[in-house]
Amino acid sequence: MKVDVLLGLQWGDEGKGKVVDVLTPRYDVVARFQGGPNAGHTLEFEGQKYVLRSIPSGIFQGNKINIIGNGVVLAPDLFMDEAKDLEKSGHNLKDRLCISKKAHLIMPTHRLLDAAYEQAKGKDKVGTTGKGIGPTYTDKVSRNGLRVGDILDRFEEKYAAHKARHEQMLRALNYTDYDITEVEAKWMEGIEYLKQFQLVDSEHLINKILKEGKSVLCEGAQGTMLDVDFGSYPFVTSSNTICAGACVGLGIGPNKIGEVFGIIKAYCTRVGAGPFPTELFDETGNKIRQIGHEYGAVTGRERRCGWIDLVALRYAIMVSGVTKLIMMKSDVLDSFATIKACTAYKLQDGTVTRDFPFDISEGITPVYEELPGWNCDLTAVTSEEQFPQQLNDYIEFLERELETPIAIISVGPDREQTICR
Repeated sequence: MKVDVLLGLQWGDEGKGKVVDVLTPRYDVVARFQGGPNAGHTLEFEGQKYVLRSIPSGIFQGNKINIIGNGVVLAPDLFMDEAKDLEKSGHNLKDRLCISKKAHLIMPTHRLLDAAYEQAKGKDKVGTTGKGIGPTYTDKVSRNGLRVGDILDRFEEKYAAHKARHEQMLRALNYTDYDITEVEAKWMEGIEYLKQFQLVDSEHLINKILKEGKSVLCEGAQGTMLDVDFGSYPFVTSSNTICAGACVGLGIGPNKIGEVFGIIKAYCTRVGAGPFPTELFDETGNKIRQIGHEYGAVTGRERRCGWIDLVALRYAIMVSGVTKLIMMKSDVLDSFATIKACTAYKLQDGTVTRDFPFDISEGITPVYEELPGWNCDLTAVTSEEQFPQQLNDYIEFLERELETPIAIISVGPDREQTICR
């Protein structure tokens, strides 16, 4: 069997959680392969709204196996809160959720380091969520990390050594006014809670599952334009959010990859600092934000809004080998008479390019193509046959520009408001 991969192709917040929930019935296993509690996947069904941060979105579907892979960074206290909330609402996790022993732990002092580094950058802040993600991945690549498997052997000794090292770093950054006593106590409670789950060598588990002929869906977090290598560096996350990240974050060979689903919004958003060529600073941007409820699922931060950027999308499709597109939030554009799409960038020297450049931080002017809006309510549409012609024209335009088929259209937040073409 092959592993199918689900990725966000913009700056995150594309609607991955809902899509995983919709696609999960086709798969036996859902696995997270990177990121941490800085990414929230929102799911709505049966009148309930859930925000998942570390737990795979397949947890709501029957007896599916869910895996938190080695590429994920895990905060035991936040994981405990998230899992207990799900258990309260009747979702049993302990017999269906496996956690890689090789996943790295986010310590309380990682969050302090996150704040200290951001403070030291002054006006050059990258807009971190403050969850300790960057410092945890930094420790991982510098070979100083603390992993889930470490909680099973001499953990107190290992934790104390890592904490002392972090405290020395904080003193060097003149960041000493803190008290983590309460946070640390809850974090240690989270460590004990973690021990109740199946802690596994996930690379062996997932490859055995494939040999048994079972199907796997890999769930990405954040978006391609936040990839540490291919995103709008340095305003990026600390992991690889592209398809290759699934191989590294789960221990599967590239020859095991099947379909690569790329999720896009019908427009574009971004949270925090960093370049955003198609950002709108006018009433149109505000209207998209209000109708689309564009506020961070984890942070609550107001999302920046703009028109769809096809230069960035062509690039994202290329670096991940996307085979099918899924367009979310089409209904947000229901009341717009005209819809714009950026098809090229005009650079500072006057050159027009359709290729994504090395640096998009300044001097980029979007070249737009305008299309007529559909000016009708899509939220009650239940089949492709009911699409207005203008929506069909928009879809065909995107498919032509992106050279990739759009397989699914979302016309609302609920699980049922999803139309397969």
